[in-house]
Amino acid sequence: MDAKDWQNQVVDLLYWRDLQRTGVVFGASLFVLLALNACSIVSVLSYVSLALLSVTISFRIYKGILQAVQKSEDGHPFKVYLDHDIAIPAETVHKYADRTLEHTNAAVKELRRLFLVEDLVDSLKFAVLMWILTYVGAMFNGLTLLIAAHIAAFSWPVIYEKHQTQIDHYYGLVNNQIKDVVKKVQTKIFGEKPKPKAE
Repeated sequence: MDAKDWQNQVVDLLYWRDLQRTGVVFGASLFVLLALNACSIVSVLSYVSLALLSVTISFRIYKGILQAVQKSEDGHPFKVYLDHDIAIPAETVHKYADRTLEHTNAAVKELRRLFLVEDLVDSLKFAVLMWILTYVGAMFNGLTLLIAAHIAAFSWPVIYEKHQTQIDHYYGLVNNQIKDVVKKVQTKIFGEKPKPKAE
């Protein structure tokens, strides 16, 4: 399966194209995140593993008893999955490692640019963002933000798809207001005169 197929599957999940599949993925992942919020990662992994093992062992014993009673030769109930090749190809690992390295290098260069004040306005914007994040961090921990982002990822695409026109309209209004504020701040800090509008 190539990257395009993975992207299509993720889009199908986020847009709830298959309700049952998306429901299972969303519910299971949200349950794990909420469990991590309440317990340690070791406890969560142990409980999830025990639950999974309870299901598979019970099913294996049930099938074994059923085969003994019916005197059938069905074999191992999980044989299809045991025979399935789950090895990750080396090419896939190299491709994603290279991609990760590219993103890491780009992030490091951008951070260097911001911290060493190559562009004063961009560094000030970054400082304001970090200042806002100090308040966000004081109110929420990282896992709570991750849970909120998870819920938003599964709800926002559907909401946006249904109300795209109204959302785009209000986003445009807010974006224009922010641009006006940034221009006013730049004028106050750097003494730049606003450019006259072309007639």
